[in-house]
Amino acid sequence: METPVWKTDERNSVFHSRNRILDHVTGILIALVGTLLLAFAVWKTRRVRVETGLVLEVDTFSPEWDDLLERRFAVYRHLPDELRDRLRDRVRAFVNEKQFEACGGLETITEEMRVLVAAQAALLLVGRPKDRLYPRLHSVLMYPGAFRDRGKRVFGPDDDDDHERDIRLGESWNTGSVILAWDSVQRGAARDDDGMNVVLHEFAHQLDQADGSADGVPALGDDEAYFDWEKIMKREYETLVGEAEDPRADPLLDPYGATNPAEFFAVATETFFELSEDLRDEHPELFRELRDYYGVDPTEWKNRNRA
Repeated sequence: METPVWKTDERNSVFHSRNRILDHVTGILIALVGTLLLAFAVWKTRRVRVETGLVLEVDTFSPEWDDLLERRFAVYRHLPDELRDRLRDRVRAFVNEKQFEACGGLETITEEMRVLVAAQAALLLVGRPKDRLYPRLHSVLMYPGAFRDRGKRVFGPDDDDDHERDIRLGESWNTGSVILAWDSVQRGAARDDDGMNVVLHEFAHQLDQADGSADGVPALGDDEAYFDWEKIMKREYETLVGEAEDPRADPLLDPYGATNPAEFFAVATETFFELSEDLRDEHPELFRELRDYYGVDPTEWKNRNRA
């Protein structure tokens, strides 16, 4: 007896429905297994980084860290409570996420080194709580003092061609590394009134390089913000170039900022956080651009005394 057409269609429909369900379940299982494998790989990588001392594993901002920053980081003593709380959260995240490596004869990376670098780097983000924590950065390479570098990642001792190498206190690489001289890190943290801070400088470069290019223009809000930034920064940069070439000039900003727009942004950042009142008085438009970008006004807390 012939199978009715409607019976065949019904069987085919059931068959295809079962196949679709099986395909769907298989897809879910594959995705689940892939997620579990990825999670295990991330966990394993982190365990290796923790066990080898490249990163720390901390859940809270300890009282010891608070005492360290009170003693060693001048800006920290003046921060309002809300900004302190944000900074503490960012410091804890930084030492958990970013690996530190000893270079150039530095024997070991101490907890003090991690916290002091993290606190200064985090200062740039306390007014930008929605920003990710330097997402392109993976490693902080620490030297005991000034180091030499050819402009590529070669950090071993090499005395045969020193004439080819420049002495550096810090560098920022858009490939995921910041290089710092520990003695300069300490000096920069101890003073907040000279406009010189190697950590603020190099991490301003990190913000600038977030889009893959070092051009003195970090990520801004909209077209109008970019237009205003370019107009004001270009004018201020050209002014500093002229002052740097004039032996009679005494510019507020470090003449090194006249090197190129990227260095200008980094130098202006140091000046904004450390000589904010002078910058506001001498370069009001530059001050406003940086205040709007960083989301804080250091003149409000620079001379604030804590009880």
